[in-house]
Amino acid sequence: MGAGVPKQRIDKWLFFTRVVKSRSLAAKLSSGGRVRINRDKIDQASHGIKIDDVVAVTLDRRVLVYKVRALGERRGSATEAQLLYEDITPVSDAAQAGAPAVERRDAGSGRPTKRDRRITERLKSSGMIYGDD
Repeated sequence: MGAGVPKQRIDKWLFFTRVVKSRSLAAKLSSGGRVRINRDKIDQASHGIKIDDVVAVTLDRRVLVYKVRALGERRGSATEAQLLYEDITPVSDAAQAGAPAVERRDAGSGRPTKRDRRITERLKSSGMIYGDD
């Protein structure tokens, strides 16, 4: 590792950029394998990131892809947080056309129907949504 390259813990950076509400949630995401840095899955909250790294975070219903522009000093306002990254999250073809990529279902509305499962499988096979790794 280069001694002159500044780095920051991924859990602190996710907290400073307001991806999650608390640093402990950021640590759980990082250690749970839901964060990738430059396409490499990480399993430690202490993993260091540097400027120009690409960070992909899998949340409940979406995937965020950010390019690191700066390392944070503190958790500031939302406008301060936006200065730390460039959002390079890909937009799906369905979203560009104005249609949602997947149908939204209310929590607790029961099991998906056969039609819902077929739509989900079609989206997974086309690469629009990710399956389990």
